[in-house]
Amino acid sequence: MDKKFVALMMVFFLVFGVFITSTLFNKQIANFARASTETDPSAQTSLIFAWPLTAKIGDKVDVNVFIRNANNLPLDKKLVKVVTDLGTIDGAKESTAETDKTGHVNFKLTTDTPCPTTDKCTANITAFVTDTSQVSHQLNQTVTVKFE
Repeated sequence: MDKKFVALMMVFFLVFGVFITSTLFNKQIANFARASTETDPSAQTSLIFAWPLTAKIGDKVDVNVFIRNANNLPLDKKLVKVVTDLGTIDGAKESTAETDKTGHVNFKLTTDTPCPTTDKCTANITAFVTDTSQVSHQLNQTVTVKFE
């Protein structure tokens, strides 16, 4: 056979193979190549809890944050930063930790500051989560702890 004819047939079958592959597997390839929203945290569905909501000065309060995506599924390995305006979280005004497989991360809030009035002894706790593009988003929910 002629070498040009063989080369032309190989190009034809190669192009035909790419066409058939892209036609049959178009949806799977698009999903594979596209960034998934399954890994992006949602500020609306993520949760923050504290227990107890009323504590004595010096007591430790558990602050639990659960990071979820828009489908309410847990997200692991997401950076969560928690900030307080009274007391310390894990020894500082703010603390950062990574979620586990269940999307959960735990912090400890405490204060040693005596309270002059009851409204001055309320700790407001806010959580932030970092998405895949390294942008920090504040959770819609905040929690308040009263120290006596």
